[in-house]
Amino acid sequence: MDDYEDDEENMWEGGHDSPEEDEEDEEEKLAAQQECLDLFSGKDYIMEPGVFSTLKRFLQAGGSPEKVVEMLSDNYTAVAQTVNLLAEWLIQAGVDIKIVQEMVENHLKSMIMKHFDPKKADSIFTDEGETPSWLAEMIEFPTWRELFYKLAEEYPDCLMLNFTVKLISDAGYQGEITSVSTACHQLEVFSRVLRTSITGMLEGGEETVTKNLPEFTKMVCHGEHTYLYSQVLMHILAQETKGGSNIRRLCQELQKSAQAREMDVTPITLALSGAAAYPRACQALSSMLSRNALNPADITILYKMYMEMNPPPVDLIRVPAFLELLIDALFKPSSRVNPEHKPKYVFVLSYAASVTEVYKKGQRKSINKDELKPTTQALERVQALCAENKSSSELISDISTLFLNIKFPVIAYGVLRWVDYTVSDASYFKLNTDHTPLHLVLIDEIVTNHVLLHQKALDLFIRVFESSFEELEVLFRLELKKAVLDRMVHLFSRGFVIPVVTYIKNCLDKQDTDISLIRHFVTEVLDIIAPPYTPEFGQLFLPLIECKDITGSLRSEDGSDPVSEFIFAIVPWRHQMDVLH
Repeated sequence: MDDYEDDEENMWEGGHDSPEEDEEDEEEKLAAQQECLDLFSGKDYIMEPGVFSTLKRFLQAGGSPEKVVEMLSDNYTAVAQTVNLLAEWLIQAGVDIKIVQEMVENHLKSMIMKHFDPKKADSIFTDEGETPSWLAEMIEFPTWRELFYKLAEEYPDCLMLNFTVKLISDAGYQGEITSVSTACHQLEVFSRVLRTSITGMLEGGEETVTKNLPEFTKMVCHGEHTYLYSQVLMHILAQETKGGSNIRRLCQELQKSAQAREMDVTPITLALSGAAAYPRACQALSSMLSRNALNPADITILYKMYMEMNPPPVDLIRVPAFLELLIDALFKPSSRVNPEHKPKYVFVLSYAASVTEVYKKGQRKSINKDELKPTTQALERVQALCAENKSSSELISDISTLFLNIKFPVIAYGVLRWVDYTVSDASYFKLNTDHTPLHLVLIDEIVTNHVLLHQKALDLFIRVFESSFEELEVLFRLELKKAVLDRMVHLFSRGFVIPVVTYIKNCLDKQDTDISLIRHFVTEVLDIIAPPYTPEFGQLFLPLIECKDITGSLRSEDGSDPVSEFIFAIVPWRHQMDVLH
């Protein structure tokens, strides 16, 4: 029995740590308690998600429960609860609940943007080991998704934000992520956003393309890898019969945007156009596109190759940047092309504009050159006229030739560029005293024949209209601007309604345009329109009609004037009397 007691005593003694180990263990516990106490002393720490894990650690380290209660109570200031209370008071005082919610959310967003710490944000995942439930709830609301987009732009290296962007994409909101650069670093997210963006632009039409193109090109041109991936994908889609031409247009817009950002994408462009099979043509094009300037020697190489019985694909020379260089070389007044080489320039441009090819299973089956000769001849005639830099009065004898040949799209675009360069000359309107300069009349004919040049024509009209013309007399300046407005009205009559009216409405909103000019536009438009009107047009044009400074002198007491007739046609009956009086 004594032996057993001795063994038991020796067993317990062997289980004890040495004094040194006990001391280290005690120091670790005290250090853990102090860390926890430091956290407990933080303002409103009881509201933190990690309060329970900290509390458990503190108690396991031998901390006093009474101390915890005391510290959490003393440091509880109830910021969140106070905000909720104030919000309830505002609502009870009559403030709309949506306004209160926006106030709270906007202030909270600004505070998060100001104090966001990416290191602490990344620690959320390392501490919790999984996606926090509150994060999944936050991305369901547009307000907080917008906040994450802004933070992701500000802190592109934050792992937590990159993961959140992927969560948002997985949840089906990839259409919102086009402007988030961090999406460009994740192939899966980028592919979803690219697909959604392309689909939206194909289905939404020209207005959607115009609206979304800046953000789309910004995302795709984020880097060479995103540009290459997008162009290869869209190049494959462009081979499809349905929608292929629209995809090709997007590809060209991306090329233009990339060049504007000083990205050297010429090798990618030529590789996708099949230039590798034609090394001489590829080298000639690459040389000109890289320097953004034409070279007679390179043009001669292309001319000879496309004169052969089996020329390279026409798509090879349908690079927008190359076509712009050709147009400028032939139609820019200051351009000086050697007469010996000019026919080669004309031929290459005509070939790109008029020749069509038929492909089956990737192989070229036929080349249609029926329009090549008439296009070349017309281009030579018109280019020769434009190169003479005749005045308006001198051009009258050639007007029939110009009108006849403007029907060719490539010539119409060239003439439009020539007119743009001509009227942009500071001395043009000073020397030209015609009520309506002939150069602007040419644009009327272009607008009549070519729908795709409507936006280019409007851009030109806007530049002329907004010019100061300080060297001209005030009355002549007004008459000139009225003539430009008449050209806009003609553009309006050819179906380009919304963009034209939108611009005039913006002029009214900015209050930087003589009111008599806007009145002139409104009067001319009222003469050519008739109901029924689309809601979009009515919404844009009605503010011009409602402005008494514009239409006050156009109205009659009996309501038989065009202004009143428009109002009766566009405004619901219950509001008609309010608008009229």
